[in-house]
Amino acid sequence: MKQHRYKILIGILIVFLLAGCGRVSPEPTSEEGNDSAMVATPALSVVEPTASQTQTDAPVTSADAGDPASLAAPLPDTGQVNCYDLQGGTITCPAEGDVYFGQDANFAGQQPAYRDNGDGTVTDLVTGLMWQGSPERDGKNIINAADKLSYSEALAAADEATLAGYDDWRLPTITELYSLIDFSGLDVSGYNGTAADGLTPFINTDYFAFGYGDTNAGERLIDAQFASSTLYGSTTMNGNQTMFGVNFADGRIKGYPIQNKTYYVLLVRGNTAYDSHAFIDNGDGTISDGATGLMWQQADSGRGLDWAEALTYCDTLADGGYADWRLPDARELQHLVDYSRSPDATQSAAIDALFSASQIQNEAGQADYAAYWTGTTHINMSSTPGANTVYVNFGESLGYMNGHWLDVHGAGAQRSDPKAGDPAAYPTGHGPQGDAIRIDNYVRCVRGGVVTTESGNQVTAAGTALMGEPAGSNRTTGGPLAAAAAALGISEDALVAALGDPTAGPPDFAAAATDLGITEAELMAALAQSEGGIPPGGGPPPQQTPTSP
Repeated sequence: MKQHRYKILIGILIVFLLAGCGRVSPEPTSEEGNDSAMVATPALSVVEPTASQTQTDAPVTSADAGDPASLAAPLPDTGQVNCYDLQGGTITCPAEGDVYFGQDANFAGQQPAYRDNGDGTVTDLVTGLMWQGSPERDGKNIINAADKLSYSEALAAADEATLAGYDDWRLPTITELYSLIDFSGLDVSGYNGTAADGLTPFINTDYFAFGYGDTNAGERLIDAQFASSTLYGSTTMNGNQTMFGVNFADGRIKGYPIQNKTYYVLLVRGNTAYDSHAFIDNGDGTISDGATGLMWQQADSGRGLDWAEALTYCDTLADGGYADWRLPDARELQHLVDYSRSPDATQSAAIDALFSASQIQNEAGQADYAAYWTGTTHINMSSTPGANTVYVNFGESLGYMNGHWLDVHGAGAQRSDPKAGDPAAYPTGHGPQGDAIRIDNYVRCVRGGVVTTESGNQVTAAGTALMGEPAGSNRTTGGPLAAAAAALGISEDALVAALGDPTAGPPDFAAAATDLGITEAELMAALAQSEGGIPPGGGPPPQQTPTSP
């Protein structure tokens, strides 16, 4: 999307504006499956150099990171560019005030950006995390069951890893691992084919190698679970010690047993603050998170809503006197989960105690806490690909197994529900673990962040968004360039075009001003005073010290 180019350019502008003030010197940057496992390009073999080859970190500047506010936990966009109706069909993204407005693709966030370092590692330029580029481990350059590790083996592999000369690799937390999820993927859980060719996983295969389950070894195609270091404070499946993992084949977080099961592994290093928070209770029904730049509703909706009602609820909310609330996307809401808390471990929802969370009675007749809608459609391979939406469970994730309801995936799991319908139609849940289907989930709205509101994107018959100039509104709620353009009385696209390609080097401000028919001083003043740019008085915005959730 063009927003990725905007964010790179914004980062460059921040560096140069600060440098012009003499404050910063810019730093140069250098679960049903079938066929055999596969490797999605690039197929990166893991070559681990000796300890003597250990090198220091390459610098990552604000322009690299695409993070002008230097947040501890910048959240990349989910990658979802299409809009969907309640029945699951692809639609032209609605304008504000129209039905279904407020879903994920209506808001273009900070676009994911990666750098292949050419040494088996990939740097996420938004989060600042460096990743192992492939789960392949045995040097055969194909990803299959032989590459999977148990939980204890994964921890040991992290301790011993020296990939690309670094010796500080770790098994990622579930929130770090989830930073890689890409919701342009297609859920294979209902796929009845026999080959993985042509499937789309929930991870960017331009940079990360990926393999589905190895059916030659008796696995299902859907068995592409990746391990994290995050353990559940309770148990699942009537007593299993549980680790949270991400399945990039079906686009879910679930709790998995740490015994008698193996997983794909991607190690990570860098930015240990990514899953931190810096919460402030604003005293007006809102809570700000200085780590992500987001503001949250302190209370929730207090009742269950279907997805269309949830969209309207946030769009019309006025808590704290703000009118730009929205339904959070999947990554925003998942980042809010506190995995140290749960109904069983702390007798609370899996969220910081500053927030209030509605209690419910779950399917087992027990006191529990609600699941919450996101604006992110969970796309599947059926005739109604967009009929389900992602939710995150802040209470137990129940399933119906062996004749009764139990916690099968843990508090903090991410699953999906139909957008509308009657929960009574699912008396024993849905899927292999009998996932409870509620449909009327709760809502906690969000605002802020680097987000541009888009509507009217034209879609092809195949459902692919044509990301040109939106036919409808284009309202920026946090982007510096839109504010600068408005101050100059020009379009944001015109300003971006005049400043030039951010990947080709720093902008020529004098030439840009000439192209726009203004003075260089006028251009610099508009850029410096933009929202999210240089604050009054100069210097970067004040930062709060993040604390671990």
